Amino acid sequence: MRADITAVTIRRAGVDDAGIVRGLIVALAVHQNQGEAVTVSVTDLERMLARPEIAYLIAEHRGQAIGYVSWLERTSFWSGEEYFALDDLFVADAERGHGIGERLMHAVADVAKGKVIRWEVAEANVAAQRFYERIGARLVAKQICRWQPR
Repeated sequence: MRADITAVTIRRAGVDDAGIVRGLIVALAVHQNQGEAVTVSVTDLERMLARPEIAYLIAEHRGQAIGYVSWLERTSFWSGEEYFALDDLFVADAERGHGIGERLMHAVADVAKGKVIRWEVAEANVAAQRFYERIGARLVAKQICRWQPR
């Protein structure tokens, strides 16, 4: 059953929400067929949620978490300006197409107060790309590099 968009609340997650946040992260990973990749613990998330530069907003309907958006506040070495580095945007499968993702993105924009918001989207995730373009984001092609020296 889809949530009535007017009955959805969005709030900032606190340390006490670490278990809820972990559940949402796992749900996103499972959606992306990467469930085994999630190794963060509730204790890890409690520590992270206590840091002021790390933020999660949780979308809830009738007390049930149905989505989230997360970001880190960063500073650009090129401009010296602060920006938001969006980490994840996720809405539960049953709740998609109902405006919740857009509400979460606008909630981040409200918190950002005019700061740039940057994020990555998988090249194969065409639906997400269409969504981001629809809300006015500009997609910039860039390769992502990962390196874990041993």
